[in-house]
Amino acid sequence: MIIAAGGGRRIGGPEALLRQGDRPLVNQVLDTLREAGCGPVVVVLGAAADEVQEATDLSTATVVVNRAWGTGIGSSMRKGLDALTDPQTEAVVVVPVDMPGLTVAAIRRVTALPFSDALVCATYDGLRAYPMLFGRRHWAGIATLANADVGARPYLMAHKNEIVDIACDGVADGRRVDTPELMELFGLTVPAQRVAV
Repeated sequence: MIIAAGGGRRIGGPEALLRQGDRPLVNQVLDTLREAGCGPVVVVLGAAADEVQEATDLSTATVVVNRAWGTGIGSSMRKGLDALTDPQTEAVVVVPVDMPGLTVAAIRRVTALPFSDALVCATYDGLRAYPMLFGRRHWAGIATLANADVGARPYLMAHKNEIVDIACDGVADGRRVDTPELMELFGLTVPAQRVAV
């Protein structure tokens, strides 16, 4: 699942419109998930959803639109989990679109044991971050507790003894692009918008 719904107020435009060179970052993240063996992939859009769909090729993903994106990542997490309707899916890996340092190696480490009771978090310098893997047994609880800008954090805190931490230092960059300085560092741009968010 790619969470790509935020308005990106601190970076000058919706996160799903971020581009690295000529390529939309959401397509880069989608390709990274596919190469790592993940599928089906759900992309949760929100801010400027129509423009994002015009500017990107998400034909290999299930796209859902969170009209309540302004309430924070919690509502996007719920929307994405609701879209996982295949009963054969045992677990979901979750990544934010604003993570250009995501790699196939990091995703493969986190998804190595995709069981229905799994709770797995990547760590960088000992701190939990994305990608995260949520087994099906946890989806209802995550959806119930996910709110505002904290997403799955309340559920993870309540089940911290069940979390498996997987170090991804050296195989990925866990930083999320939320400042103009990081945008410059990763060579990212947000094109001028044609529609209001």
